[in-house]
Amino acid sequence: MEETMTTNESPQAPDVAVEEAQPAEVVEAAPTAEDATAADEVEAADEETPAGDEPLSPYDLPGSWYVIHSYSGYENKVKANLETRIKSMHLEDKIFDVVIPMEDVVEYKGGKKVTVERKKFPGYILVRLYMDDDTWYAVRNTPGVTGFVGSGTKPTPLSRREVEKILGVAKEEGKKEKPTFKPAWEVGETVRVVEGPFADFNGVIEDINVDQQKVRVLVDIFGRETPVELNFDQIVKY
Repeated sequence: MEETMTTNESPQAPDVAVEEAQPAEVVEAAPTAEDATAADEVEAADEETPAGDEPLSPYDLPGSWYVIHSYSGYENKVKANLETRIKSMHLEDKIFDVVIPMEDVVEYKGGKKVTVERKKFPGYILVRLYMDDDTWYAVRNTPGVTGFVGSGTKPTPLSRREVEKILGVAKEEGKKEKPTFKPAWEVGETVRVVEGPFADFNGVIEDINVDQQKVRVLVDIFGRETPVELNFDQIVKY
C-alpha cells in the first residue's frame, strides 16, 4: 500500500512575551494484526471475483487445451497413467488438467427410461498444459497414448469455441445441464412392440423422432407392412 508522508512545517512566530499553547499532536494508532488480516482478505476477494460475475470459461485457465488419442475403452487407465507420470516427473507447474469429456444420456432399456453417463468422445482425452519439449515427451510417451491430435510433432491447441463446446462454461451451483437423449435403436433395426394394440408384434424401425420421442415402425399385419407410430417406451430390442 502506498504511504503518503505529510510534513507540517510551522512558520516561526515572532518573539512575544507569552508563549502560545501548541495544539496537541494527533497520533494514529498502529494497525493491529486483525486489521492487517482483514485488509488482506478483502484485497484477495477483490482479486478472485471476476468482473461482472461472468461464468468462467475453461479456455481462460492457464495453459492451452490439447487432445490426445488413446485406445477406446482405456481412457480412464490412460488418464491415471498420465496423472501419475506428471507427479513423478514434477510437471505439476506445466501440466494442469487431464479430462475425459462426459455427458448424461437418456436411454430406454427394457421399456424404461434411464439416465446414464457416457464418454462424449470415446478414445479421446483433453489435456491442459504449457507445451514444450518436456510436456510433449511426458504425454506422448504415457502408456496407452497413441499420439496428439494435430499435425506431426506440433500439436494444435483447441480454439476457444472448441473448448467451450466440449467442456462448456461453468454453470451456477445447483444447475445441471439437461441430459441429451440417445435412442437405443437405429433406423432399419427390428424391434418388438410391448404395449398398446400392437403388443407382441415385431416390426422394423422406419423413422426416429428424438424431439417427440416417437418412432415409426413398419408392422407386419396380415402379411402387409403397415406404418405405426409408437412411443419410445412401447418398444424394445428384438
